Amino acid sequence: MSEPTFLSALTGSFATSAAQNPTVAIMDAAFLAAGMDCRYVNCEVPAENLAGAVRGAVAMGWIGFNCSIPHKVEVLKHLDELAPSAAIIGAVNTVVIRDGRLIGENTDGQGFVASLRKVADPAGQHVVVLGAGGAARAMAVETALAGALSITIVNRTPERGEALADLIDTNTPAAGRYLPWTPELHVPHGTGVLINATSIGFHPNHGVMPDVDMTTVEPTTVVADVVANPPRTLFLAAAADRGCPTLDGLGMLVNQALIAVRLWTGQDVSGAVMRGVLEDLFKA
Repeated sequence: MSEPTFLSALTGSFATSAAQNPTVAIMDAAFLAAGMDCRYVNCEVPAENLAGAVRGAVAMGWIGFNCSIPHKVEVLKHLDELAPSAAIIGAVNTVVIRDGRLIGENTDGQGFVASLRKVADPAGQHVVVLGAGGAARAMAVETALAGALSITIVNRTPERGEALADLIDTNTPAAGRYLPWTPELHVPHGTGVLINATSIGFHPNHGVMPDVDMTTVEPTTVVADVVANPPRTLFLAAAADRGCPTLDGLGMLVNQALIAVRLWTGQDVSGAVMRGVLEDLFKA
């Protein structure tokens, strides 16, 4: 009979503000359901304390951690290695600690691609991404690396939109394009995947949606929203009315968490358990 152990594997998140991050709820539920002796700790870490938090995680034997706003770029200074897609994206949301080395990954876009593949193969698709922020950057790069033919970035600020389009064009097999976000945006004909990668529609501003002429969205277009709260955004409801397949933000949130657990532990946990927790939290 083996002796009991009282030392859990530790993971967590460094963010500001940490109080709004539901990842701890889904991680702990999944660990429990899988019978894994792991713990996830939400940590409020101001920007000036990031270096200390990273050193503390290593000192305490953590197996890894997530980084959220405002640390996804700044954390790069403290890492030993970057995964290939994280190097292209230029930001990290997941750090794996292995033999004292810190390896940076970005599971945001990977989580989206995993969700997308349940509805449509990204290979060969013409993709339109609304926004040019961190989420848009990760989703655009990973979708391009998954075989999309083109990624069109729609953004109100030309400099940011053009920079992301150029990043795609230069560092991935896909063609990167920029399209100004004009009022009542006309979605280009032939768009296979349309992604809202902005925070438009996020609670408590759930009564708004991206300024898109939905009559120009073809019924065959997969429409995705990064917003997880509420899961059923006005944008997705309008797309469903057009007959489009839709992907809510919960799928991306769950899949990026599943990938993080696999990177940290080498094990798979239940996405259904994670999604059930989120649906309960957000009353989906």
